[in-house]
Amino acid sequence: MNVESWADPRDPQPDSPDLPTAQQPDRLCLESFWSEVETIRSSSDSEPDSSRRDSRQSEDGEQEELWLQDAGLSPLVTGEEEDVDKAVLLSTLTKTQAAAVQRRIDSYTCSLRKRNKTPPRHVRDVFASPITQSAVPETCNSESDTHRNMDSVTKTQRSAVSGQETQGLQMEEIFITDVAYCEQAAILLKQAKLPQNNSSQCRRDDGTLPRVICPQCRLGVTQVVDLSQQDMKKVRQLALIDMTALCDLLELEVKRHKTCKRKIPESCLFGVPLASLVESDQKIKPSTHIPLFLQALLSFLEKNGLDSEGILRVPGSQARIKVLQQKLENSFYGGSFNWDEVSPNDAAALLKKFIRELPAPLLTAEHLNTFSAVRDIADLKQKLHMLNLLVLLLPEPNRNTLKALLEFLSKVVFCERRNRMNLWAVSTIMAPNLFLHKAVPSKLAVDGPEKGQAERAADIMRLLIRYQDLLWTVPNFLLSQVRKLNENSSRRYQFYDKRIKHLLRKIHTDSRDKPDKNSGEQCRTVKIQLGDVSFSMEFRLTINSRASDLMSQFYKELHASDNGRGLLKRNGSTTYPDCAIYEVGGNIGEHRLDPETHLFDLYNNNPSGEWIIKLRSASRGQ
Repeated sequence: MNVESWADPRDPQPDSPDLPTAQQPDRLCLESFWSEVETIRSSSDSEPDSSRRDSRQSEDGEQEELWLQDAGLSPLVTGEEEDVDKAVLLSTLTKTQAAAVQRRIDSYTCSLRKRNKTPPRHVRDVFASPITQSAVPETCNSESDTHRNMDSVTKTQRSAVSGQETQGLQMEEIFITDVAYCEQAAILLKQAKLPQNNSSQCRRDDGTLPRVICPQCRLGVTQVVDLSQQDMKKVRQLALIDMTALCDLLELEVKRHKTCKRKIPESCLFGVPLASLVESDQKIKPSTHIPLFLQALLSFLEKNGLDSEGILRVPGSQARIKVLQQKLENSFYGGSFNWDEVSPNDAAALLKKFIRELPAPLLTAEHLNTFSAVRDIADLKQKLHMLNLLVLLLPEPNRNTLKALLEFLSKVVFCERRNRMNLWAVSTIMAPNLFLHKAVPSKLAVDGPEKGQAERAADIMRLLIRYQDLLWTVPNFLLSQVRKLNENSSRRYQFYDKRIKHLLRKIHTDSRDKPDKNSGEQCRTVKIQLGDVSFSMEFRLTINSRASDLMSQFYKELHASDNGRGLLKRNGSTTYPDCAIYEVGGNIGEHRLDPETHLFDLYNNNPSGEWIIKLRSASRGQ
């Protein structure tokens, strides 16, 4: 399934008489940007000094230590586990990713020497251990292998693009996800094709954004919500390593800030940590993944504000907003708050206020500076690579809240003909609310209202809005690394005896029970779990079988079976249950399949995994 940023109707047509033709921020947008900055400044200055900042920049060595902990590599500095355990994650890394880990260990060791502490064991010793000598070459492709992978992907892209162009679509950018982002940057950098990051090259000629296409993959598209929490934890660890390697190659110096504890205000809505809000709301509605108040606010704005001219730009009454905030605090959870009394402009002001007053930035104190640094990357695809990895790194409540916010903002832009809010206008107004926070120092507003600062801040915001569907996918290379990590984890105790570690690569290769890729068709047993009813069915697997074909056969057999008739009849009518196919076990925890997944390729990729059809579980990311 192709993933592209926005369908044609969402893109403003330059020849439309109802729309402005300017693609860069106009004077009104820039004034709105600095108006938002002043609002944030004034609200921050009114707070006592003790609570003005709730995070601090990590000290020397602490940055690397926190990084290794988040990347799942803390044993490298604590020495808590044996080499066989340390090497499990390291064995999945590419050459450039491994180099990034090496640099963090070297920096950490240097800082310990400055503080007269005993340095940890060097990471080279871990990479040089017998298990990694056999495992690392299998995943750390040589330069020629990486080039071949890139060439093969490029051929696939060309065929995909040519097919799309015959339908009249102009595809300007192709997004590769089969090769690690840092490896792509390393190849382009070596070929002198990657622009250097400086201010003169960051600004686009006309401000327009091309359509970006992710070529069709036979294993389908994997969204964040399709993976289990255990697999997503591994995705985040690997994404952090790849993002750090990419920052090193792009020469982006990013300092993380550590959030410190601070007193939670006596409030139930504004100024409350997102995780606390979601946890509290789940006691009321277990399936919720974003705060109930934010759901109600966005729902109100979608019904009443999308057609309001200047929504988000026209400020609401400060006096009314203060009264509304107090009423919401007192009566929202009691169900007595009357939304009919709220104007769309006041509701939009409440939305921005809710985002601004979070005790920690929505983009997190740890990663806000990295989000901001994306504006210094000259190449569009490199920007999207970085944003994709950063979105995966966000805590679940933050990622879900950001997604809900961006979906609403895209609807505002979609209704541009009525509300006169184009992509630049929405981006310039919302950027300060996400990128300026009292918890993290920012350079956006240091030198006063300069046009370039506003444009660069808004550029990140518009990338998040326009390419959000692409940014919420799990790249194929990360999913492949997770599968490899799971395989290595399942084998680590089997080969714990040091005397046979050197046989790991041979056994690892020979013991795989791979099906014959040349066989015409096979039969696969699929388990069915629908509430208290459990049964199985046989599915004949061919090289062109897709997950959607399996679901079609399932619904036919369900309709014909005695067990299924009771599940299909509700209120006298026939309805199909909302089911999905899940890949469970083998080299994955749980993976909900894209309907376009080619099952024969999936079987070759994970022959020991089971396929289970069951009711679609509540989205973990929405």
